[in-house]
Amino acid sequence: MNTQKTKKTKRLLTILPKQSGRDVQGHVAVRHQGGRHKRMYRQIDWMRTKDTIPAVVVAIEYDPNRSSDLALLQYKDGEKKYIVAPVGLKIGSIVVSGEIVDAVVGNTMPLGNIPVGTLVHNIEIKPGHGAQMIRSAGTFATVLSKDGDIVQVKLPSGETRLFSIFCRATIGQIGNVEWKNRVIGKAGRSRHMGIRPTVRGVAQNPRSHPHGGGEGRSGIGMPSPKSPWGKKTLGKKTRKRIKYSDRFIAGRRK
Repeated sequence: MNTQKTKKTKRLLTILPKQSGRDVQGHVAVRHQGGRHKRMYRQIDWMRTKDTIPAVVVAIEYDPNRSSDLALLQYKDGEKKYIVAPVGLKIGSIVVSGEIVDAVVGNTMPLGNIPVGTLVHNIEIKPGHGAQMIRSAGTFATVLSKDGDIVQVKLPSGETRLFSIFCRATIGQIGNVEWKNRVIGKAGRSRHMGIRPTVRGVAQNPRSHPHGGGEGRSGIGMPSPKSPWGKKTLGKKTRKRIKYSDRFIAGRRK
């Protein structure tokens, strides 16, 4: 793993400020967040708009902000950019993006030009908006069929979704496949990740949680389980609206 940083690479790094789950007034807006080790944020090229300019992979790097590793590309014109590293991409590999390029790992092209049955990731929902889907470690989607200006893609959830032939995607499966099998191992590692402890509601006092209080070990009581703010939970439907993109779902995952 090449960790040598040049000036062009340092331009892609910024310090990620800590929020610790607080709002602008300093109140806890999101529970169970705090601490965390200092992190650098890597600016990732989700657009892949440097068409027909070949780039060589000069490093494969760890990224503390996401589950997948990153590949550092150096283009022929000298510019450097980060992309998500797919399985099989190695230091020295050549990648390119464009309308008509070879369907090999790491290349980016419109879905309309990708052969049926190909594994893809980093898919655009709208043409020109950059990669929005299939971006975490080990995930991939499969191009199922093409019909006119519509492409059917099967997502990791099992859902089948319709995309425009002009939406871009990157060939291959995202690397670091064993990420889901990781074991955190100790409480200290969670704190380094910025995760504070979670306390059960029944272990709290009645002023802090609706499940709290009682003598000895008490249950959560009736009539139904509650959130810390007194709202019904465990079975209560919370979805209020339909997303604009739901009309592109051809087959549900269930």
